[in-house]
Order: sequence, then C-alpha cells, then structure tokens
Amino acid sequence: MANVSNVIKSIQDTMRKDAGVDGDAQRLAQLGWIFFLKIFDDRESQLEIMEDNYKSPLAKGLRWRNWAADAEGITGDELLSFVNLTLIPKLKALSGSDPIAVLIRSTFDGANNYMKNGTLLRQVINKINEIDFNATDDRHLFGDIYEQLLKDLQSAGNAGEFYTPRAVTQFVVEQVDPRIGEKVMDPACGTGGFLTCAIEHLKKQSKKPKDVRTIQDTIHGIEKKHLPHVLCMTNLMLHGIDVPYNVRHDNTLSRPLKDWGVKEQVDVIVMNPPFGGTEEDGIEANFPGEFRTRETADLFLVLLMRILKDGGRAGIVLPDGTLFGEGVKTRIKEALLTECNLHTIVRLPKGVFNPYTSINTNLLFFTKGTPTKEVWFYEHPYPEGAKSYNKGKPIRIEEFETERAWWGSEKDGFKSREETNQAWKVSIAQLKASGFNLDQKNPRKKEEGPGDIEILIPEYEKLLGQIAATRKALESELRDALTKKTK
Repeated sequence: MANVSNVIKSIQDTMRKDAGVDGDAQRLAQLGWIFFLKIFDDRESQLEIMEDNYKSPLAKGLRWRNWAADAEGITGDELLSFVNLTLIPKLKALSGSDPIAVLIRSTFDGANNYMKNGTLLRQVINKINEIDFNATDDRHLFGDIYEQLLKDLQSAGNAGEFYTPRAVTQFVVEQVDPRIGEKVMDPACGTGGFLTCAIEHLKKQSKKPKDVRTIQDTIHGIEKKHLPHVLCMTNLMLHGIDVPYNVRHDNTLSRPLKDWGVKEQVDVIVMNPPFGGTEEDGIEANFPGEFRTRETADLFLVLLMRILKDGGRAGIVLPDGTLFGEGVKTRIKEALLTECNLHTIVRLPKGVFNPYTSINTNLLFFTKGTPTKEVWFYEHPYPEGAKSYNKGKPIRIEEFETERAWWGSEKDGFKSREETNQAWKVSIAQLKASGFNLDQKNPRKKEEGPGDIEILIPEYEKLLGQIAATRKALESELRDALTKKTK
C-alpha cells in the first residue's frame, strides 16, 4: 500500500513547480479529472473480472492503462500534445447515450489541462499510479485526504458556498435516517459531502447483494458548477458508486417550480444550500409571486417543499437570517409550517463554519404532509473549555451525543423529549403571534454581556454604512423634490 498522504503532498509540490497552474482552484480542477480517470480505470478492472462481457465506453487509446500507467511512457511535449489535442477533446465529445458515456462527457465538459510542463505532468501521473483505488486501505485513506483537499479549496469561501464539516453532514444524515430503497437527494450537492454520508449510512443497512445496486440507483444530486460536480463524481466513486449517473451538472433553481412532477419527488433531502449569495436575474421568475426572491437559501427551501413526497423527510442547514427574516421569508416560513412538521431546529454556536464565515447557522429537520404543532429547539453548546471553532479544532461528531440521546422518535410524536437547559419547545400559536419568527431564544440561557467584540465592531461599522447610505438617498430625494417645486 502506498503512503497516500505522502503521495498527495508530493503531487501538490510537483504541481506548484508548473508555471501553468495558478492557485488551489486550478490545482484541484486538474487533479479532479486526472483522479477521475485513474479511479474509473481501477473500477473498470474490477468490472472486467465481475462481468464476462464488459465493454469500456472509452476507445483503447483513451484508457488510463494505455497512456498513463507506464511510468516510462509518453512524457514532455508528446504527453502535453496528447492530453490537450486528443484526450480531453475526445472525452468532451464522447458519443453514446448510456449512463457511463453521459457521465464521462459531463465530467470533461469544461475540463482543462492547466499544466504547461509535460515532464512535471508525467511525474504527477506516476505518483497517482502508486495509489490502488481497488485496495480498501488506500481508498479509505485517500478519502480522508481528499476531504482535506476540498477544505483547502473552500478555505476562502465563495458566493456563500462553504465546506460543510463532516460532523454536521453525518449528524443530519443520521437523524433524517434514510433507508434502503428510499430516494435520497441533495439539490445543491457541491462536492458530495451529504451524499457520501448518506451512502455510508445506507451501507450499514445493506444485507443483500442487490442492496448495493439499490443504493446506487437511489442517490440523486444536482450541482451548478463544473469543478464541484467533477469532484463530486470522484468522491462518489470512491464511496462505491460505480456510475454516479443520478448526479447531474445543472442549476436546480433554473427550472420552473411547477415543472417538478410527482414522479420526481423524493423521500429524503439532506443539504446545505448556498446562503448569503443571490441568484442571477430571472431565476426568481421560476417561483410563485409570493415567494419570489434572489436569496438562494430561501428559494431552495421553497423547492424542498415541492419535491419532497408526503411523508418525506429533510435535514437542511440554514443561516439565522432565514429564521428571523421578514417579508418573503415570513411567507416561506408560514408555508413551511403549514405544509410540513418542522419538528426540530438545532441552533449551532458561532464558528462552526470558520474560517469561511462567522454567520450563525441552524439545522432544520422537517417532515412533509402534516402541519407543525410545535417546534423543538436544541441549543448546541461548545465542548467544555472551548469558546469557538477553527480550522484546527472543528466541530466533532462526538459533540452531538447529547442531541442523539435526547432526540426520541417522530413516530410517537417525540414524547420522550424533555425541556432542559439546552432544549425547549415553542407552540405554533406562539410562532404565529411572533410573525413566524423562528429565531426563538433559549428561555433558560442567561445573557452573557453584549457579545463578541470581533463580531460586534464589524456589525456596528456595517450599520453606520447603511445609515450613511440611507441619509444620502434621502438628501438626494429631498433635493429632487425641491428642484421640481421651484420649477
């Protein structure tokens, strides 16, 4: 077994020497399609053993084993010419309508070779050949390192898109509890964090050989951006999905809400929609007038109510702004509480998404088909001695043990739940009276002063800026009015 950690480090060091690769995003984009081809070739090796008549969708010269596997194979300008003029163009134009051909085409739609030095590219390929993706130990270790690569890519945050900590995805999936045979979906799946957690959760239930096929057929996702989509494909293959053909490269919100039919409805949705970002002009026209907004997270919440089956369950990450927001947000929350049983909101502490954002986040759990009678809130505390999370000390799954023990069962109406210093419930009557404000504070929590100065100062400065802008707008309107009057 290769020391996968050292292999990855060596690959990154080699790519940094290449003048054509500019930054983490390009480096990961390059690694995305290279790893895809290597992992696909390793999976094909297994399929050739298991299936007597297996036929690759790739022409002989395009298969990894025939151009990349030989350490002494083509290199330098010859390798660059092959990759740039033959390999990538032919994979982008791969013919065929079968799921594997479609998958490969979509993976290479938008792919580029950023490396300019063919000798360095050969060194990267040779290093990747040290990993056997059919070897369980190699595959699992690479999975951990792969997640670290994804974190590195997302370290700056981008248009409201943040890497969701593994502990959060795992807890959400566990509590929603998808079962084998249920259709599971993440309509903004990014690099596949929620989907891979769902796969691992379902694998624990697998008892029959056909269960493996069922899991593959029932995992669904959509991702708007090309790079995360490619990384998601690779991620799913690492988790045993031979052909992730149910994960599409598309913008879920670009389709009119009314066009989603009953046959497309799903049993389970787990997701962290982009928040803080806005959609392009015209997207809001795909939604009914009372729900029109350009706030991405709000649109996804409306979408979820449409594509969940009656009895379908959802676990979703949402920012505080959705909980206390008014206007369109109020109408969306009223619809949610009317159409679904929003039974639990886990209020996460500050810093869960550090260093990407300081925005407070929440985990909402609901079931479609019955209206909400009461909402349980659970305030997740920091671990003992901690005052925040950071990149070196992220939230851990072990911290959710108290929620797990308290959770109970929806089938009996969560009768086992009790109010504690962390948990309290609010009736639907109270929520209606508050204008459907879901930003309900812990009644047992003592105020601990004005708050964190590092957060308060930027908020104060932002408020001053808003006041100045409003004042300027009022002065402008007043001048215009006076000018018209004098005329």
